[in-house]
Amino acid sequence: MASVSLENIKKLREQLGTGMVDTKNALEEADGDLEKATEILRLKGAKGNAKRADRSTSEGLVAAHEGAGVAYLLELACETDFVAKNEKFVALADSVLEAVVAAGADSAEAALQAAAAGGTIGSMIDDQAAILGEKVELRRVAKIEGDSFAVYLHKTNKDLPPQVGVVVAYSGSDADTARSIAQHISFADPQYLSREDVPEEAVEAERRIVEEISRGEGKPDAALPKIVEGRVGAFFKQVALLEQDYARDNKLSIKQVVEQAGLTVTGFARFRVGS
Repeated sequence: MASVSLENIKKLREQLGTGMVDTKNALEEADGDLEKATEILRLKGAKGNAKRADRSTSEGLVAAHEGAGVAYLLELACETDFVAKNEKFVALADSVLEAVVAAGADSAEAALQAAAAGGTIGSMIDDQAAILGEKVELRRVAKIEGDSFAVYLHKTNKDLPPQVGVVVAYSGSDADTARSIAQHISFADPQYLSREDVPEEAVEAERRIVEEISRGEGKPDAALPKIVEGRVGAFFKQVALLEQDYARDNKLSIKQVVEQAGLTVTGFARFRVGS
């Protein structure tokens, strides 16, 4: 085996972030050829990625981008909070977001096939996962169109990157209220914009459940329709943004807040790492 210089070991480690022993061994196997050593390390990392395929990814970060008429939100996941706050992982998220925006990808599946760094976003993630030594996956991507956007990224731990992200699309001029709506969404986790957006099958399933519960409680038959509709109304307040009580003033609904502010919310996306 050829001896290798400390200068080349240092150069390759800075480029790939690999360990001292692995880098030295790869350079020796490649007879000091940096390009060949890089290939050896990447292949070794790819084998490691395959072994990590079944591991869970409950940590990571969310990232967002807003532009003219369109905004994006993504979740990049990893295995541990140690990697989640690693500079290379954060830089990877920035690169993935940039490539997602350039491609106009509207889902994780589409994004993984999009061009990036001489390959695809998927291959770029795999390469960095090999360096980081953990399973890394692009779990979700949302593309939201609208006139204006409010973006809110929330840190659940001050030592980690943002783990809750919200993008709200709206029309109107009250940016402060729009941002407060984004903050509300981060906390309240609505699933739909309005009650009209809730699938009818979900509403009927809820109606059947609350009717059965009400009967089990011994409610009189004559009162059942009113009781059931009241409980279905409570269901709408759980899942539909415009029906929810405003987090800053529970005497107001979100619908009332946006109307008073002269806003129209046209869409939103919310991601929380690991959920």
